[in-house]
Amino acid sequence: MTDEIQDINFEEALRQLEEIVTRLESGDLALEEAMALFEEGQSLTALCNARLESAALQVEQLTSDGEIIESEIS
Repeated sequence: MTDEIQDINFEEALRQLEEIVTRLESGDLALEEAMALFEEGQSLTALCNARLESAALQVEQLTSDGEIIESEIS
């Protein structure tokens, strides 16, 4: 994962990932560009997953019995 990607927050990574998906779905890219975007998307996905796992661990640590309390978001 590049340093540039490491430095962005979850929301920005998700926004960039959505842009990449949109561009890839358009089908208007050269193979090389599509492959580069796919690789960048893989890095962004890994970053998002790591940030989500970290957040889940923090929630577990903050609860008294170590269980995550689920609540519905409306």
